[in-house]
Amino acid sequence: MKLMDYGTRPIDFQNPVQAAVADGFSSGLSAGLSRRAFVMTTLASGFAVASQPVLAQAITTDSQGLIAGEVKVPVADGHIPAYRAVPKKPGKYPVVLVVQEIFGVHEHIKDMCRRYAKMGYYAIAPEMFARQGDVSKLSDIGQILSTVVSKVPDAQVCADLDAAVAFAGASKQADVKRVGLVGYCWGGRTAWIYAKHNPRLKAAVAYYGLLSGMKSDIKPQDPVEFAEQIKVPVLGLYSGIDAFIPMNVVDQMRAGIAKSGSGSEIVVFPNVNHGFNADYRPTYDKNAATYAQKLAFDWLKDHGV
Repeated sequence: MKLMDYGTRPIDFQNPVQAAVADGFSSGLSAGLSRRAFVMTTLASGFAVASQPVLAQAITTDSQGLIAGEVKVPVADGHIPAYRAVPKKPGKYPVVLVVQEIFGVHEHIKDMCRRYAKMGYYAIAPEMFARQGDVSKLSDIGQILSTVVSKVPDAQVCADLDAAVAFAGASKQADVKRVGLVGYCWGGRTAWIYAKHNPRLKAAVAYYGLLSGMKSDIKPQDPVEFAEQIKVPVLGLYSGIDAFIPMNVVDQMRAGIAKSGSGSEIVVFPNVNHGFNADYRPTYDKNAATYAQKLAFDWLKDHGV
């Protein structure tokens, strides 16, 4: 599947069309690798191959006034690379976990970290696919989904995000009593998953995260199945035109979170597509992205992050 089609055509996430399928994956770890063998030990540079050509509208946020760059986050089975951005001025800043799209922690996600750091946050984006594969070098979206994304267990994701919070706390630059999460696409689904996992999370924002269709042995529940159980306030930002997420599923999620008592909400942006925040992609919509960013920032502030 080409970038121009991503978000405009439905994908069977259990059996995505692909260029090639790697063999030997099980339980979220590739065969032949020990628990301490990681596919990625450093972050990709620039933009992922499958996300190119990068459009001229892509935003680049400078790092002036920030400490920004790659760090290594200790996890139970080793270390994962992450991108961290925080104001240079001494202080303890609220934490925002920035969770990647299917393209990994490439330049757009790094830029989102810098944007949040400019707003006064300790922003950190751990590479969620470090054990399963380096998606930055894959040119086919179907292959990314089949050989990497579908192999990443929800339990691993939640544990790695817990580790990122612990890393931030150990830095003495972060106030881990004020932690929020912002996730995009694949990370948008993760926002709902982590909100259920960690009730101490102050707030989360889910940009067009899948609500159904990814359930498997290593992804035991889709968000629509546990919507009523969520206790963390989550703001869902969704697209009126989205081949991945039908409106009837969005309505089902709304009905569930309304019963949760969490104060979670969903906003649907009419006439924009999946990926409207991704300024390097053809689905980018400046007006929607700008307004969504304000909603996200206000949501975090209003909930103590």
